[in-house]
Amino acid sequence: MVGTANNGRMRHAFSVVNGEEEVGLNSVPPSNAGSEYGGFEFTREDVYGLLNERMKYKNKFNYKERCENMMDYIKRLRLCIKWFQELEGGYLFEQEKLQNALDFTESKCAEMDLMLKNKEEELNLIIVELRKSLASLQEKLSKEESEKLAALDSLAREKEARLTVEKSQASLLEERGKIQGELQSANQRITSVSDMYKLLQEYNSSLQLYNSKLQTDLDTAHENVKRGEKEKAAIVGNLSTLRGQCMSLQDQYNSCKASVDEVAKQKDTLVNEVASLRAELQQVSEDRDSLLLQVQTLTAEVVNCEELVEKSNELKEKCLSQSNQLKTLQDELEATQNKLRVSDLSVFETKTEFEAQKKLISELQNRLEDAELKIVEGEKFRKKLHNTILELKGNIRVFCRVRPLIPEDSPGSDGKVVSYPTTTEALGRAVELTQNGQKYSFTFDKVFMPDASQEDVFVEISQLVQSALDGYKVCIFAYGQTGSGKTYTMMGKSGNPEQKGLIPRSLEQIFQTRQSLQSQGWKYEMQVSMLEIYNETIRDLLSTKDSSRTEYGSNGKQYAIKHDANGNTLVSDLTVVDVCSTREVSFLLDQASHSRSVGKTQMNEQSSRSHFVFTLRISGVNENTEQQVQGVLNLIDLAGSERLSKSGSTGDRLRETQAINKSLSSLSNVIFALAKKEDHVPFRHSKLTYLLQPCLGGDSKTLMFVNISPDHSSSGESLCSLRFASRVNACEIGIPRRQANMRSFESRLSLG
Repeated sequence: MVGTANNGRMRHAFSVVNGEEEVGLNSVPPSNAGSEYGGFEFTREDVYGLLNERMKYKNKFNYKERCENMMDYIKRLRLCIKWFQELEGGYLFEQEKLQNALDFTESKCAEMDLMLKNKEEELNLIIVELRKSLASLQEKLSKEESEKLAALDSLAREKEARLTVEKSQASLLEERGKIQGELQSANQRITSVSDMYKLLQEYNSSLQLYNSKLQTDLDTAHENVKRGEKEKAAIVGNLSTLRGQCMSLQDQYNSCKASVDEVAKQKDTLVNEVASLRAELQQVSEDRDSLLLQVQTLTAEVVNCEELVEKSNELKEKCLSQSNQLKTLQDELEATQNKLRVSDLSVFETKTEFEAQKKLISELQNRLEDAELKIVEGEKFRKKLHNTILELKGNIRVFCRVRPLIPEDSPGSDGKVVSYPTTTEALGRAVELTQNGQKYSFTFDKVFMPDASQEDVFVEISQLVQSALDGYKVCIFAYGQTGSGKTYTMMGKSGNPEQKGLIPRSLEQIFQTRQSLQSQGWKYEMQVSMLEIYNETIRDLLSTKDSSRTEYGSNGKQYAIKHDANGNTLVSDLTVVDVCSTREVSFLLDQASHSRSVGKTQMNEQSSRSHFVFTLRISGVNENTEQQVQGVLNLIDLAGSERLSKSGSTGDRLRETQAINKSLSSLSNVIFALAKKEDHVPFRHSKLTYLLQPCLGGDSKTLMFVNISPDHSSSGESLCSLRFASRVNACEIGIPRRQANMRSFESRLSLG
């Protein structure tokens, strides 16, 4: 119970604060350092244990043992009492020291108060003197300002005089210029007279030559010579008069020059006077600046005196706050001891919680590894299920999209042209079209109403786009009359992210999926090509050479379509670009849209006059499994079908309309042949059908968007489009085949 601090650790029971010093239970007054109890120290637990200790005896009747235990207990009590007395003496000694320090600080504060009062009186006297000096300085300043105003007036007068001199000088210069101009004109006259004289001499010589040759005209030549001499005499007379005028002008010029020299001398004298006045003004301004500096120093001293007064007030407040702190710290001492006990318990609890959290983290890490393995297996299973579902639904799927009404549409008297059944089986899959009072019903894989957004449309085809990364050939094309919203569905509206079409959204998904599949060991390379079929001619929209239009397409090249034994399609001399990001493809799309053929008709302000084909070729390698895949994504915006009676096309637009309708009729013939399962399918009747042969009759996953207009005047064309789409939906083509093998193929793929 009694001894040194537990294992050398000192536990403070009380503390008295004087500034930043602390006094603990084990601190002993210096006067008792050599006593026999100086090496002992008690904690509060030791004292409570000593007071509550009960005597234990082996034998109740052994009084000797009881006496010895009692003596030992009394010794310990004496040691504890002595230790408390020494501790109390130390506290009293410290209290006296603090009281003396407090008295000393109070006396210092009183002295400071006296000093501050004296300083305040001195400062008041200084302020009075400064005010007097300030008043005198203000008087001087007002005098200097009046002098300055007078100097400015004189300077203004000098400026006015200088301006008059400059005006007179300018007028003299103008007169001089006029005289010089007249002199130049006189010189020109002299030169013209001399030239005339030379010409006369030449004429005279020619006459002399002619005189020798023409004897018959001798008389007339003599008369001409006489006339020439008379003219020469007149010219000589005019020359002498001009010389006299020139001499008089020279005299006038000399007199003007002398007057200009006199004016320059007057100007020099005025400049010297202005310089002297400026020097005097500079001296006055320097005197004023020195006086202002004196005023600033005096105001700074006044501010310092005010700061001293504020510091004295702060010292008083500090003394009061320190005395209050002494009282509050004594109260806080007991509270800190209680907090110490609570903190020991909380430390133990936090340690146990930390160990439990460690175990929980290790368990979660194990679960995370298991979940990652399950994700990889689930991704493989998802691909299998998705491809199976598409095969069951049919390789050519048809989606119908109805565009909203626009202000240009003609209002119908028979009500709505397009309606949507609300039965459970037909909801979202059926559409009804009314023409001449008769209703026609059609059912497709999906029907999008006019309020469907671009995002809603893309969600339905996103898994089909995903198949291209899995190694399948995918083809999505938009069909419909002109102005039905095909280009908006495929390309969207530039500059508005919410109205992006299927092509930019598909590319964003493919590049995002490529990034996420890198963790599973997949690496992909992608190539892009874009072309248009205009008037049965292929044009390369990514060609960097001269894009002049010829009968063979751009640059005069004749592009040829070829199919190999594996169902791949090649277009000779077509530009293929390697791409690594969505930004690069967006740049190429902008380039292609600017190069695409667009025209204005009566049915559409900006009508696409060609079939647009976007192809993305994908090559993927899994570094972990050595598996390789080859996928192709074809996104096609077909030109709109139109009737010549409505479009009003003439000239080039007429030829374009005929070519578009011919290629679309070839496409319908191919679909009819496929639907009837005929032996011969006329793919070669059109460049469009021959290019789409692998998508329509091969192992590709194909989706068609049929776009229709709700306009009453377009009900006939909309009905034709829906009938064609229903035939397409009934077609059965080959089962899609995944192009996958084990790491042995060329890096660049052909068009699928």
